[in-house]
Amino acid sequence: MSRPLIRSSVLYRDLKRAYPVIVRGEGVYLWDETGKRYLDGSGGASAVTSIGHGVAEIAEAMAAQARKVAFVPMHLFTSEPLEALAEAVAKFAPGDLNRVWFVSGGSEATENAAKLARQYWLERGKPSKSIIIGRWQSFHGNTLGALGFGGHTYRRRKYVPMLNEASHLPPMYCYRCHFKQTYPSCDTYCASYLERLVRMQGSENVAAFIAEPVVGATLGAVPPVPEYFPKIREVCDENEILFIADEVMTGFGRTGANFAVDHWGVVPDMIATAKGISGGYIPLGAVIVRDELLAAFERNQSDFVGGHTYTGHPVAAAVGLAVLRYIQEHDLVRNAREVGAYLLAGLRGLMAKHPIIGDVRGLGLMVGLEFVADRTTRVPFPPERDVARAVALEALDRGLVSYPGTGSVDGVMGDHMKFTPPLILTREQADELVAALDGAVGAVESRL
Repeated sequence: MSRPLIRSSVLYRDLKRAYPVIVRGEGVYLWDETGKRYLDGSGGASAVTSIGHGVAEIAEAMAAQARKVAFVPMHLFTSEPLEALAEAVAKFAPGDLNRVWFVSGGSEATENAAKLARQYWLERGKPSKSIIIGRWQSFHGNTLGALGFGGHTYRRRKYVPMLNEASHLPPMYCYRCHFKQTYPSCDTYCASYLERLVRMQGSENVAAFIAEPVVGATLGAVPPVPEYFPKIREVCDENEILFIADEVMTGFGRTGANFAVDHWGVVPDMIATAKGISGGYIPLGAVIVRDELLAAFERNQSDFVGGHTYTGHPVAAAVGLAVLRYIQEHDLVRNAREVGAYLLAGLRGLMAKHPIIGDVRGLGLMVGLEFVADRTTRVPFPPERDVARAVALEALDRGLVSYPGTGSVDGVMGDHMKFTPPLILTREQADELVAALDGAVGAVESRL
């Protein structure tokens, strides 16, 4: 299936697998060196390639800025593309999230949001507020800080002795409700439970709550019920806790809204975002902050103690600005909403054919499915069967790139798969995705 690598000096994450060499990308497709074509159903490394591959005007914007000036230190200077991108992002974001701190990716974005939250409370004269509450079965990045308040069992368990103390809320996950309730009679107790958790910690010790509006890598595109985030916002306000929305995957049109929180009319205190902001053309992330938070710094004439070498990189900013303009000019937020609904319907159609598909869920062009050994009881497959990975490899053979995951049941057991194709996906390409997945699921199902 894949070309053997000979004496490669690259350290790959999967040390047991040989990787095909991709030589070209165009639109929603990739080609390897043998000429095989793949439909990029995962959007690169999950929701990255928002506008597709090979868009010439993005490369031109990158080159044009590099010819002017490629790098300036942000602790001394600013640049034209940085100022323009910040203004454009502020207009694109909800409410009064009008100030933007740029970084190089999602892990930096969530950690800088946590740092801003901590420093905000110091500026407010409340130094005990330091705990970041996250959710189990969430993913906020692979750095030690992000793994600490994240809840991805597989990614964090080997590093637990190195992680900072954090507190975790069970996920909002109706298909496998932690509290064994049924919506809507549950009255969204999973959101109300945040109040209980805050009391256990003491609200005077809690700085922020962080959550993915649609849970990505760990659950496979699980959206909340409509009441969930409005109630979360209420609990945060009542207890003087900042709400950080991790929109690293869901931002910039992915779910059929500018940002996923827009679906529920909720304005967080900060949005951490990356991936779709630059469409995979260059590393870029951001923290979008409410004016009110930075007013505390300004009153005290304090600085934000943060920063990375490539913070505010001019070439990255030029790319981000070109990508955002492309999203808006081609109406890709609407396309994500409409083609996403069509793709979700197609995946639901597969359930009638394949008993191992227990659930299909998603929002916009962020959709997923969960595999089960028994659809009635929802019993998962044993982890050693590695069902999601097996389906992903069969899909790759059929020219479809997917994003498999495990741990959807309890952090260890459970197989799921997520699809986050470029926002330019057409209905015909959605049909192509579903057809390839149909064959892949059928092939694995026949072996189980």
